[in-house]
Amino acid sequence: MRGEGILSRSGTVWTTCPKRRRTCVLPQCRRPEERVVIRGYVSQGLFGRDLLGSIVVFLVALPLCMGIAIASGMPPAAGLITGIVGGVVVGAIAGSPLQVSGPAAGLAVLVFELVREYGVAALGPVVLLAGLIQVLAGLGRVGVWFRMVSPAVVAGMLSGIGILIVASQLHVLMDAIPKARGLENFAALPGATMDAISGEGGSMAALAVGVVTMAIMLGWDKLRPQSLRFVPGALLAVVVVTATVQWFGVGVKKVDVPSNLFAAVSLPTWDSLAALSQPSLLVAALTFALIASAETLLSAAAVDRMHNGARTQYDRELTAQGVGNVLCGMLGALPMTGVIVRSAANVQAGSATRMATILHGGWLLVFAMLLPWLMRMTPIACLAGILVYTGIKMVNIRQINSLAAYGRGTALIYLVTTLAIVATDLLTGVLIGFAMSLLRLAVQSSRLQVDLGKHDEPGTVLLQLDGSATFLKVPALARTLERVPPNTRLMLEVDRLNHVDQACLELLADWGRNAPTRGCELVVDWNALHRRVEGLRKAA
Repeated sequence: MRGEGILSRSGTVWTTCPKRRRTCVLPQCRRPEERVVIRGYVSQGLFGRDLLGSIVVFLVALPLCMGIAIASGMPPAAGLITGIVGGVVVGAIAGSPLQVSGPAAGLAVLVFELVREYGVAALGPVVLLAGLIQVLAGLGRVGVWFRMVSPAVVAGMLSGIGILIVASQLHVLMDAIPKARGLENFAALPGATMDAISGEGGSMAALAVGVVTMAIMLGWDKLRPQSLRFVPGALLAVVVVTATVQWFGVGVKKVDVPSNLFAAVSLPTWDSLAALSQPSLLVAALTFALIASAETLLSAAAVDRMHNGARTQYDRELTAQGVGNVLCGMLGALPMTGVIVRSAANVQAGSATRMATILHGGWLLVFAMLLPWLMRMTPIACLAGILVYTGIKMVNIRQINSLAAYGRGTALIYLVTTLAIVATDLLTGVLIGFAMSLLRLAVQSSRLQVDLGKHDEPGTVLLQLDGSATFLKVPALARTLERVPPNTRLMLEVDRLNHVDQACLELLADWGRNAPTRGCELVVDWNALHRRVEGLRKAA
């Protein structure tokens, strides 16, 4: 049966036919009022949109895959392999059809530290184990729990990562070697700049290449014509800068990509797998899994807000990410996450199904296999410029105001997480931010209003408790009890008390025992009070 459909402004395809007057068929279409035949041209229209979307995402992903690999201390081919796996494999089984997976700048710092300390051989087994953890978590249906992380912590994590990327890539921008830590990179930056000027340890030509790259990206973002909005600034910068460097023969370091992509595959050995028995590598694998999962699922939630199509199946998405990381670990590639930059480009390009993600991985594979000589013309400083620009955009200071709308404590968590990551490392900073979130939650949940007022009966005072009486409120409650005058009958009202813990309960009991020595008396319904130990406000 054939029927005509209307692609409405709301993004829903409605069909009309003799038996069904109005039936929703496809939930992901966006073009207004375009009539198509459901069994004829709809699939072709969607494929055309996916084809265009895949090309846009490919153009965004290509320079980022290589640049993130270099920032991670790995060869560019490792980033390309991760991008291919993220597109072709994960894209086919993902729980978020429009999310694009690949190497993420958020894990570059962790990979760099791991490779520096344990060598390249340790990366594959760690990523493989991280993937297995993600698969088990997805099959165990705990995907939604990874969204428990406070948005302020995630925003602080991204800002901290952005600062660390800028700190390291400013050295690469001058063809110099970055340090291991963020503060070390900032401290060594003046010396590296002087070396570049003198030509001893860097290159002013490379610095010029990086600056021009960032200038092109900034200018394109500000002045890009609406008709060319699908052309990414990173691609334009790479093409213009690479062509200029080749034309004038500028002496800067260039990307090293093997002629055969499969030559970059590094399968794990038994010795490298056995090294996972080291507690430090086990912690690294767990860290990779936690951060990659949180970033992926938060990115998927953001993607869901960008379109009206199918919603993310979080457990399936987590399992798919785990499968992808297992494959990347077996191939010796970079770890992957769902990446918001590429995913946003995918949605904005009008992609409708997961086919766009799969095709973008195919384009990466074809380009890397057939045109490696073209990628070898790309200056490393150009890719470093792209990452510096990306890192600066990740440090979004303006979001402090939006976070402060939920309380100054939320903005403080963001700032502390960011600074802790820069001063220590990614895992420590995230844990500090998470601890601050729990502390703020404890403080907020323990709010207690203590009122000492008059009672109708002479010589009687009314003590009203409103909120949660926890150990954090023991000092305030104790000071209030000290203000009760001698020879007073104190009546405790607990109708508005949500919860009382052991510390406050013992304080009240202790005051009641000692009250007769001052001529006082505590009147309280102890049964009603004890029912609030677990927050149960049941009637007596």
